[in-house]
Amino acid sequence: MSIVLGPNQYGKAENRVVRITRDTARHEITDLNVSTSLRGDFADAHTTGDQAKVLPTDTQKNTAFIYAKKHGVASPEDYALTLGHRFLDVTPAATSARIEVEQYAWDRIPVGDGGHDHAFVRRGGDVRTTVVTVGTSAGTGDIDGDGDGDGDGDSNGREAHVISGLKDLVVLKSTGSEFKGYLRDEYTTLQEADDRILATSLVARWRYLGTDVDWNKTYDSVRDTLLELFARTYSRALQESLHAMGTAVLERHPDVAEIRFSAPNKHHFAVDFSAFPDVENDGEVFIAADRPYGLIEASVVRDDVPEAPEAWLATPGFC
Repeated sequence: MSIVLGPNQYGKAENRVVRITRDTARHEITDLNVSTSLRGDFADAHTTGDQAKVLPTDTQKNTAFIYAKKHGVASPEDYALTLGHRFLDVTPAATSARIEVEQYAWDRIPVGDGGHDHAFVRRGGDVRTTVVTVGTSAGTGDIDGDGDGDGDGDSNGREAHVISGLKDLVVLKSTGSEFKGYLRDEYTTLQEADDRILATSLVARWRYLGTDVDWNKTYDSVRDTLLELFARTYSRALQESLHAMGTAVLERHPDVAEIRFSAPNKHHFAVDFSAFPDVENDGEVFIAADRPYGLIEASVVRDDVPEAPEAWLATPGFC
């Protein structure tokens, strides 16, 4: 029996990069959380301590900030792709670079027409995400499904997988949902519901078929589609809502290969007023229970598109 080094990667996690565009008196702000990592022939660093092939994580950090200045941040996807190519250019031992970006939204403080030029308030709610993996053909896979292993014609001649998404999108509908007809055994106590609150804190991530994408426009469209279908779908289960949402995204966006969901069921239970004869609860007062909770995870995929396991590797959780 022999013992060998298994899969590994290294990088700099959670660089908080804030880019202010101040070319005019009206400023723009882009607020990012950037994590970078490299995979490749780094066995010597683990087995003998030889760092000759290792690009320091501190260098990765510096690059994240410098590229925000030199190249700007037109979108998290463009920025991540540019970083990934840079790391491969300067790290010969690397076969792939993985860049994960979260973007936090800011709104202008409402002063005058159109908001203040350089004063902002942090927006609560969902966070935009992207995970980009850039690598050689040996390190990634055939992104466009044509079998030639050359990706989708990236201008740098490398393959790139792009997974965009969002997290912490808290949505609720006060009716239009039921849950009944489920399997029962001797331990089942849950009562069937013809009309219930349906709520979740949604995580959704979708994989693109290529990189020739209007990232910002498509992100906005996918987010709007998810919200629209959640609202419009009569739900016999959260699973049904997720399937309808994912199907609509793929129907409206042929450049999306698959979409994955992680959806904790944020339970709302009607308060029991039986001890108070003069008080009735006609589906109006609930207690929000944060745990334990049902966790629904699902994906909707095109069956004629090859899988891309490299794109999802090391992505936290199911998504």
